[in-house]
Amino acid sequence: MLKYRCLVLDHDDTVVQSEKTIGYPFFRDIIHRFRPGTDITLEEYLTGCHELGFANMCRQTYQFTEDELLEEFLGWKAYVRTHIPEVFPGIDRIIRRQKEESGLLCVVSHSGEENISRDYHVHFGIQPDAIYGWDLPEEKRKPSTYALEDIMEKFHVSQEDILVVDDMKLAWDMASNAGVKTAFAAWGKLDFPALCSEMESLCDYTFRTTQDLEAFLFNP
Repeated sequence: MLKYRCLVLDHDDTVVQSEKTIGYPFFRDIIHRFRPGTDITLEEYLTGCHELGFANMCRQTYQFTEDELLEEFLGWKAYVRTHIPEVFPGIDRIIRRQKEESGLLCVVSHSGEENISRDYHVHFGIQPDAIYGWDLPEEKRKPSTYALEDIMEKFHVSQEDILVVDDMKLAWDMASNAGVKTAFAAWGKLDFPALCSEMESLCDYTFRTTQDLEAFLFNP
């Protein structure tokens, strides 16, 4: 019997190893182009996304205009079409077992639906039951509870049936406001102890490896 009928997975740095190899390098190039003479470290990038969310980090820290945000988004979409990230070892077993045992698998992410769908096709040969990504209007993206409420209505699952697995604080904001439990996917953030400490204090569960999460989900 499944511990959670519905897994809600983040994408970047929860399923795929993309922030260090795709998200950050692309955004660093954007900063150099939009704000010459300004630089950003990986830790600054991760902290900004963690505390503010990507769009608000762009607005508040780097004073992006809405036109610049749109240009960044379109450039990023083109960039990720030619850059496929690797998955974290072991995450494929979790995804496959959830589906094999007739569970639901949904993705709530700040990635676009196009690249999430591609990554699942390339790496797993399956598709999530639902994807809620950056393509949504901003007011419906994480940390909005829209995705979780839609999942509950569409698939007839309760709050207790759902576990959100994510590496960033906005997911905890979303889940806690919807009355859903959160698991911190720490495997992509172990080099950032302050962020890990905060997430461990907030989330219901913390898993430092994908193997730990698999054992929690599927072992009696």
